[in-house]
Amino acid sequence: EVLGIFPGIILQDDPMHNHYPLPRVAHNRDEVFVGRIRRDPSIENGLNLWVVSDNLRKGAATNAVQIAEYLLKMQEQRVHA
Repeated sequence: EVLGIFPGIILQDDPMHNHYPLPRVAHNRDEVFVGRIRRDPSIENGLNLWVVSDNLRKGAATNAVQIAEYLLKMQEQRVHA
């Protein structure tokens, strides 16, 4: 549930109803979809999860915009400091 509170992350994890992220849902969307979250028995405190995103949008375009926004914000904070 914690993952679902972060902006840009949509939690789709309802195993009883076979509801989990599919690539066709992420197509042409900026959000990252997370589901099928379960404990990883191979490592202490480990998790396995299924993550789906549109890599061209999130991995390239959206990420570039987010980095630019962050840099502008940092620059603005320095100017006002």
